[in-house]
Amino acid sequence: MQDLFNKHTVKMKRPMSVAAAFDPRSNPQRGGGAIAGCHVIVFGNEKGGSGKSTTAMHVIVGLLREGYRVGSIDLDARQGTLTRYFERRLERRNARSSDLPCPNHRAVFRSDAATKAEMEAEERAALGAAIEALAPEADVLVIDAPGSDNYLSRLGHSYADTLITPMNDSFIDLDLLATIDPETLAVIKPSVYSELVWETRKQRMIRDRGSIDWIVMRNRLGHIDARNKRDIAAILAQLGKRIGFRQAPGFGERVIFRELYLKGLTLLDLVEDGEITLNMSHIAARQEVRSLIDQINLPPLSEIAQSSGQL
Repeated sequence: MQDLFNKHTVKMKRPMSVAAAFDPRSNPQRGGGAIAGCHVIVFGNEKGGSGKSTTAMHVIVGLLREGYRVGSIDLDARQGTLTRYFERRLERRNARSSDLPCPNHRAVFRSDAATKAEMEAEERAALGAAIEALAPEADVLVIDAPGSDNYLSRLGHSYADTLITPMNDSFIDLDLLATIDPETLAVIKPSVYSELVWETRKQRMIRDRGSIDWIVMRNRLGHIDARNKRDIAAILAQLGKRIGFRQAPGFGERVIFRELYLKGLTLLDLVEDGEITLNMSHIAARQEVRSLIDQINLPPLSEIAQSSGQL
């Protein structure tokens, strides 16, 4: 693999000197709160298998194709789904001399330090180093958080300007957001992941008086208007008002999303790549990706260029 990826992988090894944590400064002219000059999008959900990394890949490529400069950070580096995807994408681009857009990417591993204090210091330093390296050359920074609750995940969440939480359209996934009365389907109380986001929002407010726009998207939506689908929609509408998130259109249940992973492609690459012929299902899926990107409400490229002196 090229140095492009090797040099962008950060893994904690001792003995080491711990650098100071990256000091985030807000820049309201650019729309970036936690990190100067960048809009930070974090994909987070404590439950694995929700389509988090798949969604992140498509949003990253979609933003690149719209002209944004994008940096990406994989905080689930041991599993490495996002990192391996971009490795495959680079391999395909080089093998075919194609023009597949790729972000500047880093993977940050969890520390294996002996004490909690050392572990947290190392992880702060590692994430800070990745951010400091990527942010100056990025309009948007995308962070893929692990599907578990740990210090590194919470730290990554705390940098979010936009937090996107993909979830499968099931009560199993919904259980991480809220405890639901099985008889009335009323929301009893927020659940573990909602509490994590609440704590993260408080930390962000204390640190730089910034706010986090939380988006929940329903993935793998079935095409049949089933009762389960309607019930979850009603519960999410009620829950969003209570704990402060908005809903965005998600991705339907389509095999193509999974098939493209090994090729390092997204649905937004199919016309240029030419290997797979577009059908109506693919066109609908491409529109789902674009609809999600529209919901993020990023500043137009012209505003970003003007505020950063690129014009």
